[in-house]
Amino acid sequence: MFPESETVPHTKASSIADVAPTDNHVVDYDRAHSIIYLRLLDAAKEGAAWEEVSKIVLGIDPEREPERAKRAYDTHLQRAKWMTTSGYRDFLDGSP
Repeated sequence: MFPESETVPHTKASSIADVAPTDNHVVDYDRAHSIIYLRLLDAAKEGAAWEEVSKIVLGIDPEREPERAKRAYDTHLQRAKWMTTSGYRDFLDGSP
């Protein structure tokens, strides 16, 4: 579904946390990974398999690290959805 050429660069992949933030406001991690969030939302809308998305977008191989890959995928997708319903307000308000 995703071309391999769009795999997350190694430098970005190494910056993916095992668990996305859960703060009630946007944090620096969110700002740094906003493109990742958008790609996760697009993939979910397309119905892409979480394994494929984890490998290509998050840079975590689900065959080698299945629990980590699934946890990172689930929490980052949840955070991405939160950004669309609540988190965006921090951006609009100009909050740091």
